[in-house]
Amino acid sequence: MAAGMYLEHYLDSIENLPFELQRNFNLMRDLDQRTEDLKGQIDSLAKEYTANARTLSSEQKLSILRQIQQSYSKCKEFGDDKVQLAMQTYEMVDKHIRRLDTDLARFEADLKEKQIESTDYDSTSSKGKKVETRQKEKKTAKTRSKVKSSDEDGSPKSAQKKVKLLQPGEFNSPANNFGNVHPSDVLDMPVDPNEPTYCLCHQVSYGEMIGCDNTDCSIEWFHFACVGLTTKPRGKWYCPRCSQDRKRK
Repeated sequence: MAAGMYLEHYLDSIENLPFELQRNFNLMRDLDQRTEDLKGQIDSLAKEYTANARTLSSEQKLSILRQIQQSYSKCKEFGDDKVQLAMQTYEMVDKHIRRLDTDLARFEADLKEKQIESTDYDSTSSKGKKVETRQKEKKTAKTRSKVKSSDEDGSPKSAQKKVKLLQPGEFNSPANNFGNVHPSDVLDMPVDPNEPTYCLCHQVSYGEMIGCDNTDCSIEWFHFACVGLTTKPRGKWYCPRCSQDRKRK
């Protein structure tokens, strides 16, 4: 419950409290006045009794004493009523004080609960972020380990396998594993920094490629589009650089 609701309900509950207090105070004031009047009557009767004690008969004396006793009884009743009104007034105020304390305790409990929920939400979101970050770090570490493993795999066996694949006579270029790819699409492809490059364009293998028949060719493999080919030529084929070197010789 919001603080405004607590305050509104409490103000509604004490709306009639001032009128009830005023009524009880007026009743107590009236009882005080009536008691003072009876005390005045008692004083008058007591003076009359003491002044005329010798001349009054026994019946008159008893009558005066009875009146004094009745007045005292009335004063006692008025005093008891006044005490009851005072206790009622005290309980009336104390009831509202207890309710105020209860509302304050509930309000503080609600605030603590909201703070705990907010803390739990923040901790959950931060944990989620940490888990996501750790997952990304794990993925990055796996990728790095794979790259490292590929670097470490440069053993004689793997080197022999690459040489075998790149022999011009077999014409099984590395790009056959990737299918036919248009040369303009190579820039949009994700490139592994450890992937070997070929051709005059110094790009990775893609699409159809042709091998230079010069065993000493430094490049060995070329993309069809980069050397102006659309189909595999017949016979031996030499790259532009090797062709120029052969002509010079």
